Amino acid sequence: MTGLYIHIPFCAKKCGYCDFYSINYNSDTVKNYVEFLIEKIKNINTVFDTVYFGGGTPSIIGAENLSRILSCVKYKDNAEITVEVNPKGYKKGFFDEIYNAGFNRISIGMQSADDDELKLLTRIHSAQDVKNTVSDAKVAGFENLSLDLMIGIENQTLESLQKSLDFCLNLDIKHLSCYMLKIEENTPFYEQKLNLPDEDKTAEMYLYMCDYLNQNGFEHYEISNFAKNGYESKHNLIYWQLGDYLGLGPSAHSFLNGKRYYYPNDINYFLGGNKYIYLSDGGDVYDYIMLGLRLKQGINTAKIKENVSKMFFEKAKKYADLGYGNLDNGSFSLNEKGFLIQNTILTDLLEEII
Repeated sequence: MTGLYIHIPFCAKKCGYCDFYSINYNSDTVKNYVEFLIEKIKNINTVFDTVYFGGGTPSIIGAENLSRILSCVKYKDNAEITVEVNPKGYKKGFFDEIYNAGFNRISIGMQSADDDELKLLTRIHSAQDVKNTVSDAKVAGFENLSLDLMIGIENQTLESLQKSLDFCLNLDIKHLSCYMLKIEENTPFYEQKLNLPDEDKTAEMYLYMCDYLNQNGFEHYEISNFAKNGYESKHNLIYWQLGDYLGLGPSAHSFLNGKRYYYPNDINYFLGGNKYIYLSDGGDVYDYIMLGLRLKQGINTAKIKENVSKMFFEKAKKYADLGYGNLDNGSFSLNEKGFLIQNTILTDLLEEII
């Protein structure tokens, strides 16, 4: 499996929590960017299993530009082709045009179905806008729809989280990406004093969400992702399962033949025709454990036994006995409680790599 990630860095407005690379929308810059991408993609001979347009706000450049870019990509007949869409970030007929162009998966940046929480997050859409977006996409023929949902929002409660979860279920969504709000440096929120739920409250919300979604037919297949059967994100699974992927655009990362590369967070560097920069070698046992323990299926212990000490398995058994995961049948995996302290568990286990 090989994936292609295309970063569309344009936004109408920067959200207070966002630390992804983005710049303000400018029609001339968009035109230059699209033309440059098209010429670059034409020279790539790889046939991709997945294509993912992320951002930024990909939908802001319009259906015609997205369709033109995709038309230059070589991809398999059964490829998963995703574009991120912001509610209110598209024009009439948008979904019909991209559906006809070959897109077959939509990821919608909802974050919450509570309008007060959306305002606190500085989002420019409402819950009704999300409902309209889902309806427009379905009418155009899209079945594979994903929503982003955030927990740990300022003033969020279990009741408001329940409201958002029921909102998603009522829309018959196939996939949910659920993230805990993390305040990063160099974001507007970093300088503000926010009334965020404490760690215990956020953990309670996370476990409640996991249980509720499991009861309603969603498989918790990755630490932050839930899907109905058969609707797991194939593109993101490439990342977590150490498949090859090529990233195009400022801030985009690639993993090719065991080596990691990246483009700096600078659109002018990318448009200047500069090559991506070598970051590090990858794909070793360290990466396998770190990424594999994000997944419900966990890691195959037979694959790592030559590269870890005996203490690794003693520690894994300790965490399993404490109720944070499972160690049996040649595998080690974390459960929901384990996902909550994944960083602590990983730091401990990765000390035992030989």
